[in-house]
Amino acid sequence: MDKLNKIAEQISKILKSKKQTVSVVESSSGGLISAALLSQPGASSYYMGGQVIYTAQSIRALTGLRLRELKEKNIRSSSEPFALLIAQKGCSMYDTDWCLGETGAAGPSGNGYGDPSGYSCFAVSGIKEKTNHIFTNSNDRIENMFKFSEEALNQFIEVIEN
Repeated sequence: MDKLNKIAEQISKILKSKKQTVSVVESSSGGLISAALLSQPGASSYYMGGQVIYTAQSIRALTGLRLRELKEKNIRSSSEPFALLIAQKGCSMYDTDWCLGETGAAGPSGNGYGDPSGYSCFAVSGIKEKTNHIFTNSNDRIENMFKFSEEALNQFIEVIEN
């Protein structure tokens, strides 16, 4: 968690200096992205809320769409377009300048969408948008969750610094 907290400290300083806000919608990182951002003193000035979406029911509650409807739109869970969709929904729901979205397969096995363990997609939405993905080639669930969170937070820094 130390590595995540160091990244979150940088994010905290940037968001406070710019008077900007963030929300988080995450899945396979299990709340670690939010935990890192909330670990910083004064987090209430920039962190407006977040969710861990882990089931079809929670995806529907956030997006208003059933998995079948997402498939019809050519958006499948654990994809960059889905990570962007949930980040966009998070910005709207929490009325934030930014939202981080993350979705993937932590392990030890793959997910129901055919993705292998260690695969995650993440997105930043808001003032600017960016998506990316990572494959750790690992079946270690906890290691993957931390790596997913680290990569998502690092991408966020890149976006908000520029």
